[in-house]
Amino acid sequence: MKLSLTEENYLKAIYHLSDDSAEGVSTNAIAEELSTKAASVSDMIRKLSKKKVIDYQKYKGVQITEAGRKIALQIIRKHRLWEVFLVEKLSFNWDEVHDVAEQLEHIKSTTLISRLDEYLGFPTMDPHGDPIPDENGEIKESPQLPLSEFSENTIGIVVKVPDSDPSLLRHLDKIGMKLGSRIRVIEKVEFDNSALISIDQSKELYLSGEIAKNIMLAIKE
Repeated sequence: MKLSLTEENYLKAIYHLSDDSAEGVSTNAIAEELSTKAASVSDMIRKLSKKKVIDYQKYKGVQITEAGRKIALQIIRKHRLWEVFLVEKLSFNWDEVHDVAEQLEHIKSTTLISRLDEYLGFPTMDPHGDPIPDENGEIKESPQLPLSEFSENTIGIVVKVPDSDPSLLRHLDKIGMKLGSRIRVIEKVEFDNSALISIDQSKELYLSGEIAKNIMLAIKE
């Protein structure tokens, strides 16, 4: 099935929004996600419904179909593989690759993506810790929690950070936090959910509650 670049962007957005909710996705939520108008979303919903990649029912919102889900996962797979390539082979910083990968994810050649995957050694995670779907669209998720939910005197390992906010990634670089960093929560501040933490058993600093909720940790046994 052939989808335009814009249709692919809509489908990926609907997939991500569906992942966050068991209910149908509203047109307003899609419009906000893509920074567009609700009228434009309505037009695109009609197009995607005709291609049977989504289902839409009035008052119930948009549901992605199995066919749509498979396509969305392949777009995500390409995006995350290109991010790995840009960081590992072209020496991009992790805060520079999201927008470039947004362009490269629309390349259609399955042969190219298969060879890219092989060339990179079949990575399972992108540079921000997001799992890379395999060629069948399967994703292996590992148990993780936001740093903001860790209590005092607990330890976790950084396994994922958001890739869409370069300013956050630059800040994490500045404080020396990266994937694999060992984080110990020393103190929690109830007022704003900020936390005093140590990074890799050395540097101690406060993180705001906003930053803490965006850092995903695996529990260190």
